[in-house]
Amino acid sequence: MTGKSKGSASYGASDITVLEGLEPVRVRPGMYIGSTGPAGLHHLIWEVVDNAVDEAMAGYCTRIDVTLLADGSCRVVDDGRGIPTDEHPQYPGKSAAEIVLTVLHAGGKFGGSGYKVSGGLHGVGVSVVNALSSKLTLEIDRDGNRHQLEFRDGGKPQGPLRVTGPAPSGRTGTTVTFVPDPTIFDEVEFRAQTVTERLQIMAFLNRGLEIRFTDQRAGRAAKEVFKYSGGIVDYVRHLNSSKESLFRKVGYYDQSEEGQEVEVAFQWNTGYYESIHSFANGIATIEGGMHEEGFRKAITNVLNRYARKRNLLKEKEENLKGEDIREGLTAIVSVRLASPQFEGQTKGKLGNVSIRSLVERATNEKLADWLEENPREGGQMVAKAIQASRSRMAAQHARDLTRRKSALDGAGLPGKLVDCSSRDPRECELFIVEGNSAGGSAKDARDPRTQAILPIRGKILNVEKARSDKILKNTEIQALIAAIGAGVEADFDVSKIRYDKIILLADADVDGSHIRTLLLTFFFRQMTELVNNGHVYVAQPPLFSTLVGKEKAYLRDDLAKARFLEEHPDHRNEFQRLKGLGEMDYDELRETTMDPTKRALLQITVEQAALADEVCSILMGDDVPQRRHFIQTNAKDVRFLDI
Repeated sequence: MTGKSKGSASYGASDITVLEGLEPVRVRPGMYIGSTGPAGLHHLIWEVVDNAVDEAMAGYCTRIDVTLLADGSCRVVDDGRGIPTDEHPQYPGKSAAEIVLTVLHAGGKFGGSGYKVSGGLHGVGVSVVNALSSKLTLEIDRDGNRHQLEFRDGGKPQGPLRVTGPAPSGRTGTTVTFVPDPTIFDEVEFRAQTVTERLQIMAFLNRGLEIRFTDQRAGRAAKEVFKYSGGIVDYVRHLNSSKESLFRKVGYYDQSEEGQEVEVAFQWNTGYYESIHSFANGIATIEGGMHEEGFRKAITNVLNRYARKRNLLKEKEENLKGEDIREGLTAIVSVRLASPQFEGQTKGKLGNVSIRSLVERATNEKLADWLEENPREGGQMVAKAIQASRSRMAAQHARDLTRRKSALDGAGLPGKLVDCSSRDPRECELFIVEGNSAGGSAKDARDPRTQAILPIRGKILNVEKARSDKILKNTEIQALIAAIGAGVEADFDVSKIRYDKIILLADADVDGSHIRTLLLTFFFRQMTELVNNGHVYVAQPPLFSTLVGKEKAYLRDDLAKARFLEEHPDHRNEFQRLKGLGEMDYDELRETTMDPTKRALLQITVEQAALADEVCSILMGDDVPQRRHFIQTNAKDVRFLDI
């Protein structure tokens, strides 16, 4: 080998690019905040608020104020200790506050004794917020003084940290005001409801912490205060408010040992779904983990021991299964620990083994005590579990019948399914279409190689109000299960789905909305992983059509219509509202709704399982005033229709 390089271009040290300071964040924002869409935009607020919550967990902060200001910026104020303002030992001439805001992975959570426990799931902190803001102002009240430092253009300090005057009498704390950078984000308008939902959960998880929200933007002027003296007990009560409780009491127990602690609140309702939501250091562990595992195992053991002791289960009867016991259970399992280890697909799974044994021990001891002290409630819990057990056996029988029937039928696919020719699930799509006329149009409009059509007749069963044995006897639901091909409920295996995209195609009217809601409830309750893994979509057929010259233009919604009228004011009266998919020719349906190169699909995601659970219960439950209030509150903001 000679010293010459391959090819003509040289490759030396000068060709190695080093991204310094906050540059990597601006180059690859998705790596740090997940996306540059609405979720990433709101992630900026969570990062700043998480710092304030860490101060609360450490025992120094009692109130957090989050304000959406009229100019589009966001301000977060806490009454914690205030970020340290003295010179940082590793960076002579620079304050610790400046380092926290300009160096990735700098802060009191990495080593040192600043925090015993903290969120730290993403470990990116407020420096990332600074990097993705066009302007950020930091104010610190500490040692009797108010200090200020301003950053612009993605985190560039405008001079050193300076004292601007005395702090208000006795006050300590940190204030961060930031403007999201419009060159980074798809849109920079915060959604008040997204913010308040998250803040409410944080208040539930931090008993006694007061979180105030104010929206000062034009036409909003909203204020909300979240403070829960009952903490997670109030959280369970809130989640079950849209359901019928089995008994009035909310159970609670906690336990702590060196470096870690757990608290659990629980209450059963008369419904058929379990709602266990777990958190580690205030972070939702949507994939569960060791703490949830310990709780599930122990609650099964405790209830079976109790049922035997009280002779509610006879000697010859089998033990109750965990799923029977958890039917209708709403529980919050919240743990705090010094060094959380997060893993899994979304970093939403807690891996610390030591926490599993703590949760198990606490549940075995404290839940057993609670049952002894509350025999009436204990009896109701066991009676419900026994009923669930009988229903499960009936449902298993129905599933076995379905499997046997499928084997006899050959492929086992429903007769009305118009399948696609490709056998590669990654490129295949299933359109679930309501109504015969629309089904006919969709069949002609599809790409027969990759697009399959399953027509369903009328409205499917409301699975929120039915046990699984009844659900599995429903003809339309049987067709859905067979077509998707991955089983149902506990047997569901997302790796076996026959189509990568399951697309709901229904009319843009009230009936169509109801059908979509029924289907989404079915998928969320019976095929949860299908939703969690992003396989469920809603097609968005246009609401209006109009002629521009000889060409037909389609407009998706009222917003698109308003924008169109700004450009074509003379078209105010030619508009035609498209009431049903069946009214479209197959080529119109393909052009506007089914062609992958032209259509707009809405992906259904469930980022906050507890919230989605609550929404399903409100929309599909029996509480009509609560449902009406929810719909009226949310009707105007259909941009974020992702549950």
